[in-house]
Amino acid sequence: QVQLVESGGGLVQAGGSLRLSCAASGRTVSSRAMGWFRRAPGKEREFVAAISWSGATTYYADSVKGRFAISRDTVKNTMSLQMNSLKPEDTAVYYCAAGTRVAAFEEYDYWGQGTQVTVSS
Repeated sequence: QVQLVESGGGLVQAGGSLRLSCAASGRTVSSRAMGWFRRAPGKEREFVAAISWSGATTYYADSVKGRFAISRDTVKNTMSLQMNSLKPEDTAVYYCAAGTRVAAFEEYDYWGQGTQVTVSS
């Protein structure tokens, strides 16, 4: 089993920055890929960013490339998402997730409870 707990959401003005964190626990967490997903009001959940178990490989949705940066600390079992140049369309509930294969976004099988990010215009 893997447990994931997000933190760091909040309200920010457009152009501002936020840093989300995910604390992971569980016997297999260090060998799992991890990622961030988000769900905006009235929309389907979408992929944001992912990172391999070693941190060597990362993926980003086109909408966040150049603005967001994902990282992980394999010793502390934490993952972060640095979000810069935020836009109102980034407003969503952000979820931390863990999976077996970093690029198999639809196969991520452990999820956190989510943290709200609101970007005002």
